[in-house]
Amino acid sequence: MSQFYQNKKVLIGAAVVIVAGAIVAVRTVQSKKLPTIGAKAKVEKVLQVAHTQSYKPYDFVNDKGESDGFEVQVLKAVDKKLPDYQFNYNPTSDEDLLIGLESGKYDIGTKGAWKTPEREQKFIIPEEKIAASVIGLTFRTADKAKYSNLEDFAKANGKLIPISPQNAQYKVIEDFNAANPKTPIKLDAADQFTISDAYAWLLEGRYDGFFDIKLSFDNSVLAADGPYHDYANKLSYVPYKGIPTYPIIHKNATNEAFAKAYDKAIKELEADGTLTKLSNKYFGEDVFSYIKD
Repeated sequence: MSQFYQNKKVLIGAAVVIVAGAIVAVRTVQSKKLPTIGAKAKVEKVLQVAHTQSYKPYDFVNDKGESDGFEVQVLKAVDKKLPDYQFNYNPTSDEDLLIGLESGKYDIGTKGAWKTPEREQKFIIPEEKIAASVIGLTFRTADKAKYSNLEDFAKANGKLIPISPQNAQYKVIEDFNAANPKTPIKLDAADQFTISDAYAWLLEGRYDGFFDIKLSFDNSVLAADGPYHDYANKLSYVPYKGIPTYPIIHKNATNEAFAKAYDKAIKELEADGTLTKLSNKYFGEDVFSYIKD
């Protein structure tokens, strides 16, 4: 065999080796990218979270345009503990939040919501609370020596501003009266009215007390830019108890499973101190300490 044919044979053999090596290399790279046959790729369930836009410090949009607030941050901490889920946040109005939850546009809604029979019929309410709404008594500062708590107000036969039966506060007073049958608070039903009416009625002496949310009193009266800050020296407040608030969840089988996962995650966040830390950051105090068993 001539030298030419020997060289050609060597070159062909080398080319075959190079091509074969390239094929092996490509298959090796592909084997790293593709899952093993029969393996199941992990899929996250995306949940749409709706929250109110300006209910500070529970839920709001911050100066950077980001979803923020105590309840939002708790949900973000929950999301980190649940790798099977991904939360997308949607700032919206209170009305759209509720309508969207009923229709299935949103999976989760958070708005400082109390648990009520009506909400339990329409939505999934998890077992574990997300926050607390502190409620108590607003009264004239001139009566500060008389009322150090709601029990004092009841014993003094204080006249309470009427409450709408549709308002969750009505049930709280009903429960108080059931627990204190000898000194109940006279509870009158009324239509909704503006908070300015309530404060004015106190100062006019028409009523002695207004069953009020602490956050509302702080923002409306105590805050320097509050709309009723002129009343700051004329009105006082004593807390009664913390009412647990909950996320409200669209009813379907997938979200039933999520509610159980949420409950487990919240218990862990409570145990490791995350809830207390976030509460102190956003409320300046531990709102859970007001909840009475």
